Amino acid sequence: MSRISEVSAAAAQQGRKLLIPYVVAGDPDLPTTLRLLHKLVAEGADIIELGVPFSDPSSDGPVIQRGVERSIAGGTNLAKVLDLVADFRAVDKITPIVLMGYLNPVEIMGYEVFADRASHVGVDGVLVVDMPPSESNALRGVLHDRQIDTIFLVAPTTTDARCEQIAACCTGYLYYVSLKGVTGAALLDTESVRLSIEKLRKLTALPIVIGFGIKDADSARAMGALSEGVIIGSALVERIEKLPSNDSATEQQLAHVTEVIKSARGALDEI
Repeated sequence: MSRISEVSAAAAQQGRKLLIPYVVAGDPDLPTTLRLLHKLVAEGADIIELGVPFSDPSSDGPVIQRGVERSIAGGTNLAKVLDLVADFRAVDKITPIVLMGYLNPVEIMGYEVFADRASHVGVDGVLVVDMPPSESNALRGVLHDRQIDTIFLVAPTTTDARCEQIAACCTGYLYYVSLKGVTGAALLDTESVRLSIEKLRKLTALPIVIGFGIKDADSARAMGALSEGVIIGSALVERIEKLPSNDSATEQQLAHVTEVIKSARGALDEI
């Protein structure tokens, strides 16, 4: 059983909703990201999605795009992100780490090399935004061989046939995109999300977590009531944007960033 499955099963047994923050690795710098990861866990994160910077983040809104630009400007690449995971694992052996990004950096590194290095440093899952399930066999195969989950997105516009295909390929958890648009957009229609989640539950026994548009305790509570958990990204990255670089952020500044996760944890625990 993967770390993601273990954490998810334990949460289900405890009646606890999964809280999954997303941050861009290397924003504003790699040492600060490492400090943030540990602080996010301390504030109640169950799993962490770590964004791998790529020059064309097509599914991301302006807030995360700027985070990616800051990361790339600081020299962050896939190899350095993997080193960051190794540094995190030196202290935290429990919290699952999911790498979220785009296919190009993985293609350049090579599937086998990437999978070997990801396994070695302790990556638990991979979500490649622009990899269609029909073209995922090769990468899924090498990840599966190393007990790394492959996670997929389902959007409101995803057809029934494609939902079935994604459900058959996905491991770890299923990421439901709550709205039509990019990250950071406003959450619009709770009822349509509820209906979509009900439909997906007929296709998979995996935990279903909701992302995009969740930015505070109220939206976390609303979406957590419909699913096994929520993902918060833009609301975090927006606060990270105000941090100084060169690992000079104070503990008070980091606490301001992670306050959104602390409040979301409290809201989810009320469900």
